[in-house]
Amino acid sequence: MGAVKIWNEMEVAEEFSEKNCSTEIKSSSLTVDTSLSLPDMTPRVINLCKDLFKKWSKLDDSRFSVQTVSGGITNLLLKVTVRADDGNEDSVTVRLYGPNTDYVIDRERELQAIKYLSAAGFGAKLLGVFGNGMVQSFIIARTLEPSDMREPKLSAEIARQLHEFHQVEVPGSKEPQLWNDIFKFFKNASKLKFDDDDEKQEKYQKISFKEVHNEILELEELTGRVNSPVVFAHNDLLSGNIMVNDDEGKLYFIDFEYGSYNYRGYDIGNHFNEYGGYDCDYSLYPNKDEQYHFIRHYLQPDKPHEVR
Repeated sequence: MGAVKIWNEMEVAEEFSEKNCSTEIKSSSLTVDTSLSLPDMTPRVINLCKDLFKKWSKLDDSRFSVQTVSGGITNLLLKVTVRADDGNEDSVTVRLYGPNTDYVIDRERELQAIKYLSAAGFGAKLLGVFGNGMVQSFIIARTLEPSDMREPKLSAEIARQLHEFHQVEVPGSKEPQLWNDIFKFFKNASKLKFDDDDEKQEKYQKISFKEVHNEILELEELTGRVNSPVVFAHNDLLSGNIMVNDDEGKLYFIDFEYGSYNYRGYDIGNHFNEYGGYDCDYSLYPNKDEQYHFIRHYLQPDKPHEVR
């Protein structure tokens, strides 16, 4: 068995730049330290934007403003606004990968998918890649709250868009990646050490990874009986990855880090789980009527009431 190629973010950015012939997508070898405070990070972000986009390279730093949009486990999102000579403003989103996220996220797969999803009208346009992140167009919209997802009109639109999302063809293996990813997560989780936190280490040692492994195998076997269609799935359709422009009535899916070919039923079921929010309050899981409402609009977006 040959050696396995382990990608880091810098290599992915370089590889993507070499393979992509489009002059629209820029690349830079610069990185931005995500541990810095926003004031300390700002000049580095400005320097990055100047390096990526030559039209901004000679502008004074005072023309740039940088603000945090959101932060999470795997990303820090920054809005960079640039004021041109004529007074007009242009904004982009700088997305910084969290430290060590390459252990759980396949960045090469993500960048490959973004090209095709963007061409199909999903998410923000990819403008540039750099050592530990990417730059995308800025979406003028608000991020949903978990409670928004059960609002009938929004639920129907999410279902319609997910139906379209699942039609996108992305090159590469069409084998469902669910179990590959789960076993990868399991392998990493089973080797953790909390050297600086005795309390966490004590709790960790109580976990029976043999029992967890056996349950994963049982679930994998059960899944094989369902014969769910395999589609290119979002795999992380929580409220924070859905945005809406209320004035225009336009809804957006964002953040395709976990996107891969997967079971269609998993993508829908995972979305329903996200009704519970970050607190995982599964009493908020959609009831049967809410599930049927979603599935009708998913199966027949144009004629949902004909679904029986």
